[in-house]
Amino acid sequence: MKISIELSQEQAEIFQNTAERLGLSPEELARAGLADMLGVFQDDFKKAAKYVVDKNQELYRQLR
Repeated sequence: MKISIELSQEQAEIFQNTAERLGLSPEELARAGLADMLGVFQDDFKKAAKYVVDKNQELYRQLR
């Protein structure tokens, strides 16, 4: 999948400088950042779901 986004001049410069500093292409930096963000969201969802299940475990037992 290809995604295109609009950056301000300042954002583009910061992004380009960061990619260069890390020795990555802008595409590699974007891909790594997105993968990291999606991993965090997935971990947050798993933690939230576990919390809800654990919190309501007694209720679930009673409903059986």
